[in-house]
Amino acid sequence: MALRINDVVPDFTAESSEGTISFHDWIGDSYAILFSHPKDFTPVCTTEFGAVAQLADEWAKRNTKVIGVSVDGVEDHQKWKGHIEQIGGAKVTFPILADKDLKISKAFDMLPAEFMLPDAPTPKDSETVRVVYIIGPDKKVRLMMTYPMFVGRNFGEILRALDGVQLSDRAEVATPANWEVGQDVVIRTSVSNEDAKERFGEFDEKLPYLRMTKMPG
Repeated sequence: MALRINDVVPDFTAESSEGTISFHDWIGDSYAILFSHPKDFTPVCTTEFGAVAQLADEWAKRNTKVIGVSVDGVEDHQKWKGHIEQIGGAKVTFPILADKDLKISKAFDMLPAEFMLPDAPTPKDSETVRVVYIIGPDKKVRLMMTYPMFVGRNFGEILRALDGVQLSDRAEVATPANWEVGQDVVIRTSVSNEDAKERFGEFDEKLPYLRMTKMPG
């Protein structure tokens, strides 16, 4: 069965560019972002991993660990890191999981269960391995994104989505379209007007079901 929002993510033990990782233990009390890609030494993915490396301070500010996964092995990951750092201009400080047997890809529903790579795989053979998961400290799926092979991921948007997830965890609010940190937020319909005034103070009732308020600090 496919993973859904609020499912507990599969636990696994796998080798990575930073050694052996037991996934749930590695997450610990942090948020986590698991992002996958078709293959090492590919152009779009090299730029993506560089973008993730550039955001190291932003992930840390949000108590969030990031981890990549590839169908290649650790030796290739270690060699590829040099290219990522050259293009991104930042050190790769996050682990890259080795998934040559597709164990992780299948567990996270990145590939059909019966999918197998040929002996000499190309990026085309594993193009569906291109997913982003935002995972909470409770090890539950909070957000999922799936991209086609030739569309590079916008990690600024993933950072924005993470901010929205974390805000919704600490305050009973939602974020409107195109929301950015610091902008007004939506009071959830489950909160009465009386409770909303007590929690948030003044709010703008644009519609009976659409009430806007300042972003909680």
